[in-house]
Amino acid sequence: MVASSFANHPDALGRVENGSVPVALEREIRRIYARSPLYGQRYRLHEEPLPWTRYREIPILSKREIVERGHQAFFADYREIERGLQEKRFEYEATSGTTQGPMTVIMEEGWWTAQTERAYRASKVLREFVGRPYRKCVLAPVGCSSNLCPYEDHPFPHRYYDGTVYLNLSSDPFMFPESEWDRIVLELQAVRPEVLEGEPVYLSLLARAAAKRGVRVPSLRAVILTYGKASLQHSRRIAEVFPAAQVDLYGSTEAGYIFVGEAFQDNLQAIDANAFIELVPWREGLADVFQIYVTTRDREAMPLLRYHTGDIVQRRSTGFRILGRERDLYFRADGSIVATGDIDAVLPEAFACWHYSLIQTGATRWDFHYVADTTGDHRAVENALAALLGDGARVNAFRRRTIAPAASGKFALLKPLAG
Repeated sequence: MVASSFANHPDALGRVENGSVPVALEREIRRIYARSPLYGQRYRLHEEPLPWTRYREIPILSKREIVERGHQAFFADYREIERGLQEKRFEYEATSGTTQGPMTVIMEEGWWTAQTERAYRASKVLREFVGRPYRKCVLAPVGCSSNLCPYEDHPFPHRYYDGTVYLNLSSDPFMFPESEWDRIVLELQAVRPEVLEGEPVYLSLLARAAAKRGVRVPSLRAVILTYGKASLQHSRRIAEVFPAAQVDLYGSTEAGYIFVGEAFQDNLQAIDANAFIELVPWREGLADVFQIYVTTRDREAMPLLRYHTGDIVQRRSTGFRILGRERDLYFRADGSIVATGDIDAVLPEAFACWHYSLIQTGATRWDFHYVADTTGDHRAVENALAALLGDGARVNAFRRRTIAPAASGKFALLKPLAG
């Protein structure tokens, strides 16, 4: 009986008895069934040990299904949610709605903090901050994944929670006036953080603002890139102004943090204490490239079982690389894949920008928009990208003052035409 493949360390899955699903994984599956009526309505579990064949019969959970059925489907009695919110036992958050619409996520009080701590423990860079006071600044879209992100224009002292200050008061960092950057940079100096966390575009533009003002933050020990996909251009611009270890912390509002590693080192590891991450072969001919199905661990409210996140990962010799969301990947005529990392690899070494977006506008036509303080060598950039895309692609480069995010507030680095 062929076992399913997982990104987790074998010890996290638990021992195997009689060729069935590993003990720790099966225990979590049965806990999820006991906590939420949703799964029993979709597929019945029997009492005998769960074989791999039956495991793979458990239906995949999609974001669309959660949105259509509603968060109340995870609870036997909707009044339990209302009571939990009133009694502060539950918290709620909404995802940005980039695809199937916004999703309401119910989480037990303290869950986000606990799973974040487990993510830190799994990182050799971040684990030094666990169990001791430290200062952190966060710059991310308003209403970001963390349930603590502010929705109102609170003055500076009131945005300081347990050593963390949330710097942002509005979305789209390209639209921040200089006075807003003055405030953000001043608060960054006042806090003197050891950790700076944020969406990569926001942090890249923060680096530009700090450099313009001649500001450095010598207290910084770690920069966490999260909430969105980072490019190597973002990483380099951030490192020039904030020279600290960079961490890639990957997850979602509904699933929590699931991978952590050093940025651009291809060493992402599953956060074993947070989730079981199933690796599912995606397309024929793409070796070591997988879809992932996530099963959350120790989640009371809205536990996820075989949840299809839409993320594509590649196994490397040192760990994993997140290639991106399925919709954000481009396929050449021969079936080979182009991802953000491939764009980073072919851009000329002399090219530098604060942010870019490669957008397909026709069968063979592409536009490369970038924000920079000086105009790059367009011919070199266009030729490099056209060679990467192949199939007779033609690329036009444009230097822009701004690049607008999607309605969700998120930025896309690679935007192929919808298939």
